[in-house]
Amino acid sequence: MASKQDASLRGTLRVQGHNRNPCRCTTTTATRTATTITTSSRRAGAPGLRKVLWIALVANALMFLVEIGAGVASASVSLLADAIDFFGDAGNYALSLAVLAMGTVARAKAALFKAATMVLFGVGVLARAAWAAHSGEVPEPVTMGAIGTLALLTNVGVGVLLYAYREGDANMRSVWLCTRNDAIGNVAVLLAAVGVFGTGTRWPDLLVAAVMAGLALTAGLAVVRQARRELQAGGA
Repeated sequence: MASKQDASLRGTLRVQGHNRNPCRCTTTTATRTATTITTSSRRAGAPGLRKVLWIALVANALMFLVEIGAGVASASVSLLADAIDFFGDAGNYALSLAVLAMGTVARAKAALFKAATMVLFGVGVLARAAWAAHSGEVPEPVTMGAIGTLALLTNVGVGVLLYAYREGDANMRSVWLCTRNDAIGNVAVLLAAVGVFGTGTRWPDLLVAAVMAGLALTAGLAVVRQARRELQAGGA
C-alpha cells in the first residue's frame, strides 16, 4: 500500500516538474514570437502590396508635378509644402518597393532613412513659411481649393489601398503614416483656401504650412522609435 502511494507521489512530482520546466515556457514564447515575425514578414511581402505601392508611387509623382505648378502660380506656401510632401512620398514608395523582399533589419534601416526625410521636410517647410511671412504675397484661394481637393482624393484613394498593411513593420508603418498625414494636410490646405478667401491675407496659408511641418516631424520621430526597436530585436 505504501509503495503504491510512493509511486503515485513520484508520478505527481514528475508531472509538476514537467509543467514547471522553464525551457518549455521559453520555447513556447520563442515559438509565438517567431510566428508573429513570420506573419508580419508575409504581410509585408504580400504580392498585392507591390502593386499597391506602384500605384501609390505613380499617383504621388504626378501630384508632385501638379502641385509644384499650382503652388508657384497661386503663391501658396501650403501647396508647395504639399508638393514637396508628394515628392518625398514618391521616394518613400520607391524605397519600400526596393526593400519589400528583404529582411526585417533591412526594412527597418530603410524606415530610418525615410523618417529622416520626413523630419527634414518638416524643418524645410517651417523655414519656407518663416521666409514667406516677411516677403510672401497673398495666395490665390480658388487654385488652392481646386488642387487641394484633387490632392485629397488622390491620398484617400491611396490610403484605402494601403489600409490593410498599416499594422506591419516600421517600413510599412512609415508608408501608412505618410499617406495618412497627406490626407490630413490636404484637408488643411482646403481650410487655408477658405481662410485666405475670407480674410484676404496670407496667414491662413502660412499657418497650415506650419501644421503640415509639425505632422511630418511627429510622424518621422514615431517611425524612428519603431525602427530602432526592430533593429535592436534583430541584433543590428
